Amino acid sequence: MIDMLNLYLSFPYVQRAIIVGVLIALCSSLLGVTLVLKRFSYIGDGLSHVAFGAMAVAGILRLSNDMLLVLPITMISAILLLRSGRNTRIKGDAAIAMISVGALAVGYLLLNLFHTSGNLSGDVCTTLFGSMSILTLRPAEVWLCLGLSIAVMILFFVFYNRIFAVTFDEDFARATGTRADAYNLLIATVIAVIIVMAMNLVGSLLISALIIFPAMAAMRLFKSFRSVTICSAVLSVCCALAGLLISILAGTPVGSTIVAADIAAFLACCGVVKLQRRTV
Repeated sequence: MIDMLNLYLSFPYVQRAIIVGVLIALCSSLLGVTLVLKRFSYIGDGLSHVAFGAMAVAGILRLSNDMLLVLPITMISAILLLRSGRNTRIKGDAAIAMISVGALAVGYLLLNLFHTSGNLSGDVCTTLFGSMSILTLRPAEVWLCLGLSIAVMILFFVFYNRIFAVTFDEDFARATGTRADAYNLLIATVIAVIIVMAMNLVGSLLISALIIFPAMAAMRLFKSFRSVTICSAVLSVCCALAGLLISILAGTPVGSTIVAADIAAFLACCGVVKLQRRTV
C-alpha cells in the first residue's frame, strides 16, 4: 500500500488535488469557529444551495468558467442573508431556509428544462455530493484556488481582533467603535468564496461539514478562541488529507470520505474528553 501511495503521489494531478483540498479545508476551518459561535453555521448549507442554482444557470449558458457567475451570485446571496437576518419580519434561520430551498429547487428545475447533458442524474449527483473532478484540476484552477485561499487567510489574520470582537459580543464591539456590520459582511463574503471553492471537493450538500465538524471537535478540547481556531485548522487539514488519500487508494467518493474523516475526528475528540473526565 505504501508503494502504491508513493506511486500516486508522484502524479501531478494527485499533487494538485491535495494542494487544493488542504487549502479549502484550512480556509473553511478558520471561519467555521466564528460561524458556530455566532450560531450561524447553517449559512454554509444555504450558500451551497445558492451556488448549486448558479452552477445550473452557468451550465445552461455554457460558460467556459462557471466561477465567473457562481462566485458573484453566492456573494450577493451572502449579503442578502446578512441583511435579512437583521430584519424583524424574516429571522436569520428563516431567511437561510428560504434562499436555500428556493435556489435548490430553481436550479434543479432549470437543469431539467434546459439540460445540455445526456446524464442529468449523474450531473446533479456530482454537483450535490462532489466528484472525482478534484483529480482533474488544471494548473490554472489550482493557481486560482491558491490566490483565493491566500486572500482569505490574509483577511482573517489582519482582521482577527475585529472578528473576535463581533463573534463574542457584537453590541459591545459596536459600543467601542468597531464597525460590526462591515465585519459581518466581510465574514459572509469570505464564506461565500470558500463555498464556491469547495463545490468540486465535497459537493454542495456536504460543504457545511467542512465548516462545522472541525470547529465542534476543537471546542471539545479547548476553550479559548485562538486555541480552538488553531486546533480546528489542524484537524480540518489532517482530515482533508486523510480523506483524499483514502479516496485515491480505495476509490471512494472524495467528498464523502473527507466528511467521514471529519466525523471520526469529532467522535475521537468527544471520546478523549470523556476519558479525561473519568480519570479526574
